Amino acid sequence: MTENRALAYGRIVRTLRAVGPVKLWPPEEACIREAADALLFCDDLVEDSAARNALDLAAGLVQHLIDAERWTAENARRLLDDIWACGPWGVLDHRAA
Repeated sequence: MTENRALAYGRIVRTLRAVGPVKLWPPEEACIREAADALLFCDDLVEDSAARNALDLAAGLVQHLIDAERWTAENARRLLDDIWACGPWGVLDHRAA
């Protein structure tokens, strides 16, 4: 785990605390937490189908929150960016180089 991944995870936790049950149902919060956890502990997204699935579900949830006008597009995308930042992208970039 890198510092950037840990910082992204911390932003997600703070966001979830800030919005609480007013803006997210418990299953929605669980979906976000599962995606963040899966990506944070993922070493290889290509091989980790559970992490890919969790990310897909979170992305679908974020789009639903925007479409239902429950979250602004800016806030929802910021959350998705933080979920994405929990992943092993630096490792993937390094392998490609």
